[in-house]
Amino acid sequence: MSGLSAYVALFVAAFIAATLLPAQSEALLAGLLVAGNHPALALVFVAGVGNVLGSLVNYVLGRAALRFQERRWFPLTPAALARASTWYARYGRWSLLLSWAPVIGDPLTAAAGVMREPLWSFLALITIAKFGRYAILAVVTLQLV
Repeated sequence: MSGLSAYVALFVAAFIAATLLPAQSEALLAGLLVAGNHPALALVFVAGVGNVLGSLVNYVLGRAALRFQERRWFPLTPAALARASTWYARYGRWSLLLSWAPVIGDPLTAAAGVMREPLWSFLALITIAKFGRYAILAVVTLQLV
């Protein structure tokens, strides 16, 4: 993959990987780093921006979700919502630093929206977590090459 298409593919993969849809962006980033056709900093930046924006989608969906909680199809029972609220109250915004983690990261970003986390703190913590993961992956990948 060369030129702009590599950046677009990485952005899209990182964006989708940050939503609740299953996707993988780390392998693409590592492959592009190993190929050596693009600056590592640019690749980390593109992946980070895509991943943060994908997490923002989850946050917005979480913010909007509560207006539908009385509907039959709403995925959370009142008990599950109460448990999530208690968990988030206990660990709060700092749990967003785990938003990079597989399985739990994407639901955390949606939960932050449901729990009405202020957008500024959400974006700050998500940006640290997402860019940090890609930066570490880049350093490790480049050390192994």
